[in-house]
Amino acid sequence: MHIQNYQQDWHSDNTLVYSCQYHVIWCTKYRRSVFDDTMQERLQHLICSRQTDWDYRIRAVDVMADHVHMVIENNPKVSIAQTVGKIKAYTSKTMREEFPQLKSRLPTLWTRSKFIFSVGSVTLDVVKRYIEDQKNV
Repeated sequence: MHIQNYQQDWHSDNTLVYSCQYHVIWCTKYRRSVFDDTMQERLQHLICSRQTDWDYRIRAVDVMADHVHMVIENNPKVSIAQTVGKIKAYTSKTMREEFPQLKSRLPTLWTRSKFIFSVGSVTLDVVKRYIEDQKNV
């Protein structure tokens, strides 16, 4: 996983200056290993494709066979849970349309849960090392 531009950036609109970054993890239903390399690449692309539309920035994303790690910067005017929910819904719908074999393996692509924590208390380097270590587990 490569964390792009992990120096603190400030974003602003007419009334707000912000930098809100989160490490987010979510899993496939039943934690099934369903993503091959092609699916992993496509899923990464889908996650990044709506950044402008939904006002978030992906700092890093790594898709594994059964879960997703991402570092996301989100506009604080929108709940991070809402943004992640939109990403999960969009990617589930699109992936299941493009890869019909996912429909036969799982009733839904994702679990309803997600793990979100702000990266303000640790450096992004620490998060990056954690994610890299997860690949070896």
